Amino acid sequence: MKISRNSDTLTVDIHGMRVEAARFRLESLISGSSTGIKKLIVIHGSNNGHALRDMVRNELNMRRIKSISPVFANDGQTVIFLQG
Repeated sequence: MKISRNSDTLTVDIHGMRVEAARFRLESLISGSSTGIKKLIVIHGSNNGHALRDMVRNELNMRRIKSISPVFANDGQTVIFLQG
């Protein structure tokens, strides 16, 4: 998993990860990130199936998540908005 930060946004690339490992890492990242992080851009890809995309969009359920939105211009990305 590759992570980069720009201001209040983390970009996380989970390409090639197994669903359970990606879920664990994302949940750990969300719960452990500072309140200054307001948005996660998750790059999960879309060419090799939809398991990671579906997990990010439908199965993450944490109190810190305000909303989850697909990136309509790129089906391989999802944005997670976080509460402060």
